[in-house]
Amino acid sequence: MTTRVYPNIGRVSGYFLLNLVTGLFWFVLLVTLGAVSIGTAVIWVGVPLGVLTLVLARGAASAERAWLRATLGVDIPRPYRELPSGATARAKAIARDPATWRDLSYWLLMLPLGVVEFALTVALWSAVAGTVFLPFYQHWLPVTWEVTFSEGNVWLIDSFAKALPVSALGLVLGYLSYRLLKALGRGHALLAQSLLGPSRYGVLSAKAEQLSASRARGVEAAEAERRRIERDLHDGAQQRLVAVAMGLGRARSKMESDPDGARELIAEAHADAKLAISELRDLARGIYPSVLGDRGLDAALSSLAARSPIPVEVDVDVEPRPPTAVESAAYFTVAETLTNVAKHSGATRAHVNVSRTENSVVVEVTDNGHGGAEVRPGGGLAGLADRAATIDGVVVVVSPIGGPTVIRTELPCAW
Repeated sequence: MTTRVYPNIGRVSGYFLLNLVTGLFWFVLLVTLGAVSIGTAVIWVGVPLGVLTLVLARGAASAERAWLRATLGVDIPRPYRELPSGATARAKAIARDPATWRDLSYWLLMLPLGVVEFALTVALWSAVAGTVFLPFYQHWLPVTWEVTFSEGNVWLIDSFAKALPVSALGLVLGYLSYRLLKALGRGHALLAQSLLGPSRYGVLSAKAEQLSASRARGVEAAEAERRRIERDLHDGAQQRLVAVAMGLGRARSKMESDPDGARELIAEAHADAKLAISELRDLARGIYPSVLGDRGLDAALSSLAARSPIPVEVDVDVEPRPPTAVESAAYFTVAETLTNVAKHSGATRAHVNVSRTENSVVVEVTDNGHGGAEVRPGGGLAGLADRAATIDGVVVVVSPIGGPTVIRTELPCAW
């Protein structure tokens, strides 16, 4: 994965000065071991030496990735394939992994590249320091500088004042050196990303696997939601409507013989009908609340917080309004999280904050409960992750023992 890199000039210079040492060390070690392993391969001694060479190249590359992160500010993910069990199988997998050979190529390049980077860094900063500070040490020089512009027109640099223009030129050289070394640092970082990081094919394969998994989880979550709606309809509203029909039938049969009993049955049927309407309203709100479509997330989450059994503070800033799928996912994420908080956390208050970044909507729900929440298969937090996965969202849970608990959901959004 390629990202733009803006390294610090001091760290870049330090990296270039030390890179010659590390590059020389790993170049000599890996080339020596590789040559010996090739030369002794016919007697099978070279086989374990060759594997050792590749393992050392991978280990050195892992250390280099950490060093690059600290100096050049580039974060390079590990590109390696998962290793099987068994020494022989692991050795074959290491040898067949293209990332291993890219690591080895990187270290073969580091000696000549390290020489160039070291020489440029030393030469440029030495020239900058020498010209900028010339006015302060020119009178100690064994010879006097002189610049000839034309025949008979000579500029002698023999005093502090006459050396000041050279100092100004040194500042210009310093700026140019700064720009050049920064550009060289970015170039080195990009080279390291291409050789030490995952290949484009690997990135696309991982992304495809992630999307496939998220889609499967989304389908499972949608199927579970459909079963829940069917169950609620069958066990709730449908049963009450059946009771209403039976009550009205009994009332009709008693209308002439027992008017008072018929009125009582009609009253019971009326009460059951109102309960059925209430359950249908709650069920419809669980599918997609009308206030969310009409007035947006702020009003919908405020209404949700008002019905919560614990006090909930809500802050929402998502202008411009996100797409319907993102709004719906954010709403139900908060709804399910607050339900879990009320049931399991022991919290006395909660805070919901919904904000946006350039490419996503971020939902954070914080409570002051006893903590210890974790994602378990089939649990409430796993359900949140499955719902977020339907639109490639990510759920992060931070819940130390003793609290507080922070559940952060990031939902991708194209503005």
